[in-house]
Amino acid sequence: MTDDNTPITPEIVEDENEKKDGQLVQQNVKPEILYLIPITGRPHLPAQVQPLMVSKKRWEETLTKANKDTKGLLGLAYLKEVKGKYVYKDDFPKVGCVIRMMNMVDVQGNIQFIAQGLERFRIKRFLSDKPPFVVEVEYFEKIKENEDELKAYAIAIINSIKQLLSLNPLYSEEVRQYLGMFSPDQPSPLTDFAAGITTASGDALQEVLELVSVRERMKKVMMLLQKEIEIAKLQSQIQKDVNTQVDDNKRKFFLKEQLKAIQKELGLQKDDKTSDVDKFKAKFADLTPPEHVVKRFDEEIEKLSVLETGSSEYGVTRNYLDWITSFPWGVHSEDNIDIQRAEEVLDRDHSGLSDVKERIIEFFAAGVYKKDISGSIILFVGPPGVGKTSIGKSIAEALGRKFYRFSLGGMRDEAEIKGHRRTYVGALPGRLVQALKDTEVSNPVIMLDEVDKIGASYQGDPASALLEVLDPEQNTEFMDHYMDLRIDLSKVLFICTANQLDTIPGPLLDRMDRINLSGYITEEKMEIARKHLWPKLLKRNKLTTKIITITDPTIRFLIEGYAREAGVRGLEKLLNKIIRKSIVSILKEKKEKVRVNIQSLEDYLGPPIFKHEKQMSGVGVVTGLAWTQLGGVTLPIEAVRVHEKVAGFKLTGKLGDVMQESATIAYSFVRANTGSFKISKEYFDKAFIHIHVPEGATPKDGPSAGVTITTALVSLATRKVINRPLAMTGEITLTGKVLPVGGIKEKIIAARRSGIQEIILPDGCIPEFKMLPDHIKEGITFHFAKKYKDVFKIVFNDL
Repeated sequence: MTDDNTPITPEIVEDENEKKDGQLVQQNVKPEILYLIPITGRPHLPAQVQPLMVSKKRWEETLTKANKDTKGLLGLAYLKEVKGKYVYKDDFPKVGCVIRMMNMVDVQGNIQFIAQGLERFRIKRFLSDKPPFVVEVEYFEKIKENEDELKAYAIAIINSIKQLLSLNPLYSEEVRQYLGMFSPDQPSPLTDFAAGITTASGDALQEVLELVSVRERMKKVMMLLQKEIEIAKLQSQIQKDVNTQVDDNKRKFFLKEQLKAIQKELGLQKDDKTSDVDKFKAKFADLTPPEHVVKRFDEEIEKLSVLETGSSEYGVTRNYLDWITSFPWGVHSEDNIDIQRAEEVLDRDHSGLSDVKERIIEFFAAGVYKKDISGSIILFVGPPGVGKTSIGKSIAEALGRKFYRFSLGGMRDEAEIKGHRRTYVGALPGRLVQALKDTEVSNPVIMLDEVDKIGASYQGDPASALLEVLDPEQNTEFMDHYMDLRIDLSKVLFICTANQLDTIPGPLLDRMDRINLSGYITEEKMEIARKHLWPKLLKRNKLTTKIITITDPTIRFLIEGYAREAGVRGLEKLLNKIIRKSIVSILKEKKEKVRVNIQSLEDYLGPPIFKHEKQMSGVGVVTGLAWTQLGGVTLPIEAVRVHEKVAGFKLTGKLGDVMQESATIAYSFVRANTGSFKISKEYFDKAFIHIHVPEGATPKDGPSAGVTITTALVSLATRKVINRPLAMTGEITLTGKVLPVGGIKEKIIAARRSGIQEIILPDGCIPEFKMLPDHIKEGITFHFAKKYKDVFKIVFNDL
């Protein structure tokens, strides 16, 4: 259709003397106006006859008008890809193919028809630039070429097609179809047919379609045929190799089966079932299982003997017997309980932690006395990176026992502990049975890591399943669902680790002997870095101290400026980074040795993260001490008077409920005892006070800040400034009593890191304080307070 929607009457050009009984000869019908549709994948060539399918919704009108106006003739043009939803006239190539549509049918929203290629055409202009596309076309004029040369090319193409047929018989049907329509002596159709049977790309075939010279066209197609022959040869060779391999495997299989049958007849070989039974009996004979296990084994062996090897039940029973005979029934490793050796191992592997080592030696001593270390469950609690897991390994080495570790973090299925029942496909025993199987003894050291991070889901609660495992009174008859046998775990030494106690269920925590691992002070970290971390990292990177050295002052500066966390994991990462940077400088600058000092440290790691900042001071500013699961921290608290319009106070700093209650109690206590602290009675009647705990993005909670908040309010009301490096901790009551709090060791270590020289602690913390090592308390003055008036005297008397 044209832009003005007037009907188009195609002009039919017919050669003279080409009429037969008044009808046009089909091959010579050449309309100058064609309806045009795009095709993708491959262009259609004049000698091709193949089915096409187009969208009914988009092209039905075009096909209907082509049938009516051009007697079923249609123009096809190849598009490499359709960009977007619509096709535009600029997307079409200049050259396409006229086809005759035959046997048109509807197929599920599409129109399918047989396309018989007739003639090449070149688009002169578009009469309609939107569907249905209508174009005015011209046809290629025949040019005079050397017939002998064309004949030679034709023979070469025919020979190539014959060679292709011998390699791939699938082309024979297309050859038969071509011979029914054209003569082999016609070079142009022969060339188009040869191009059509190749697997060449659409762009390559479009080049063939656009070539005017038959000779050039034949030359191009010969190249495509040669490539096709090479591909067919390669495919044939691959198929031949595969068939040879399959035949070889079949031959070997039949020979093996024949050999097996001959050996069986001669009594030289047993069948699979007999072999399995004998193997399990031999493995079980080396164990010393209890009576109920022997009974179950005999039942399962009898069942295996009557089952067919191909049945699913045979596989289940065989796997079960494999687990029973692999479990170390009655196999124990001999304990090497030597206190002196245990001390040497602990001192060799760990620096610091003297109180923890003392507890472990006490535990060993009790085992020496009763000649048995069974029935003990130890829980190491402390921040990340303080050495909980490595201490467990050292205990196993000191005892001479095998060590097995698995993490409970994120575990949500109780079957991980107690196993799956055998009725399930792919059922397996629990991790404890697997641990004993892997260690091959019944008394290993099993570490249950991250016991505070156990989850719970609809599949059960693993923490509840651990209650039986970690109870010395119950684990002598632990029942695994898969094994379905009573297993004695009383000889196993269980070591658990956790970062905090809040998320561990009370009944589970009650079954464990708790040992706290606090953070390290600077001196301990230096010793760890010098004796353990630095040598380990050098060895890992295949270096020596002759190539890279680091001085002690540099390590101290590194700890105080970059790695103030409670553990040493961050310190290890920083040391590893220094080594990597040093290796880069060795390779780039061709250095033979690198010496890391304080000056070069900033080049490796950037500016220090922590700086020795002056302690916050001023009216209403007091330093407190707090405990977190990552260790102790200092906690400055600020109080200011905002205005005197209305009495009251407000809190900021992302404080938890308990800390907010402590602030309310402190405010009420100070307001009720203004006379004792020489504060004007009218002060709190008018003042609106704002209490803030800095680092507002960090959540804070707990009762430890009660005494600190009280002191900040007194400082604000009396206008007295605390100018000395003083910190405090403790819970306050409405009557002024100072109650004890936890985490004293962690808080003192945090105070040391911050340069605090004077600490006020609750009187109730004296027993815990006396248990601390002297090197932690050294250089700090400690005061103990029963009531807040004691705190007031210590803080404000000198002022």
